[in-house]
Amino acid sequence: MSPTAFSRFGVFSLRLLSKMPLSFLYLIADFFYLLVYHVFGYRKKVVRENLTNSFPEKSLAEIIKIEKTFFRYLTCLIVEVVKMNSISAKELQKRVKFKNTDLVEAYLKNNESVLFCSSHYGNYEWVCMGIGMAFSGEHYPIYKPLSNEFFDNWFLKMRSRFGNHMVAMRQTIRTIQSTKDRPTMFTFGSDQSPSKDDMKYWTLLLNQPAAIQMGVEKIAMKTNRPIFYLKTSYVKRGYYEVDCVPICLNPKETAAFEITETHTRFLEDFIKEEPAYWLWSHRRWKHKPSEKAQAAPEPMVNY
Repeated sequence: MSPTAFSRFGVFSLRLLSKMPLSFLYLIADFFYLLVYHVFGYRKKVVRENLTNSFPEKSLAEIIKIEKTFFRYLTCLIVEVVKMNSISAKELQKRVKFKNTDLVEAYLKNNESVLFCSSHYGNYEWVCMGIGMAFSGEHYPIYKPLSNEFFDNWFLKMRSRFGNHMVAMRQTIRTIQSTKDRPTMFTFGSDQSPSKDDMKYWTLLLNQPAAIQMGVEKIAMKTNRPIFYLKTSYVKRGYYEVDCVPICLNPKETAAFEITETHTRFLEDFIKEEPAYWLWSHRRWKHKPSEKAQAAPEPMVNY
């Protein structure tokens, strides 16, 4: 089977699987957990290393407990992502609840735009889908395109089902310019690792040097759009609560790197509260600082 045919078959299979009720999909997730964790040990070494370096004060028993909870959740997250293809708006709204939305809505109703920081915590895909229905403004999530065309198109269609306008990272500035006269929400993954060429600022994240995306700060400083963090809490299997926390309402009054440090420390704090639901299988700290670290942010065009 050619790579193209395999990709087509894979997408077709996932669409069929998505039609199954979540109760059945969670049974599959439980089985996957046994295979992923106990049989194949998928990225167990990466997860163990990330957790150990992030929480040096914890015992091995504590680390393993978090690790097992993470892998159990990871398999649930996978089937929840598959379910995105067919989940109804009503079902999604029941499972993802937004709170403290009044201040965000006040800006939007006043024809002003806001910026959201999000992270790979909990079901970030469902949260992103839900924003398109939870607020009155247009929602533009920033994403990194996948290398596989078929899977990239599949994800784009799912992510756009409830009013989202997906924006490839390289198109962010152009899209902001073209929508500046309308109340919008742009959502950035604050814990997304920048490309090697964009590693301009480094700081400590969970006791380890990490390069931080500067996109939110750059845009906020130029537009003075208020920034809210979407703090996601895992309630129970398949249910989440999202708190819209204002972290910077007047960006132009901040110093260089202040916004970046603020959202990084915020992320760090709520990971520490309940660590198992962050994406520990990601190689977040694989790059090390260079002599270019902490260079001043590059200027952006005015709009």
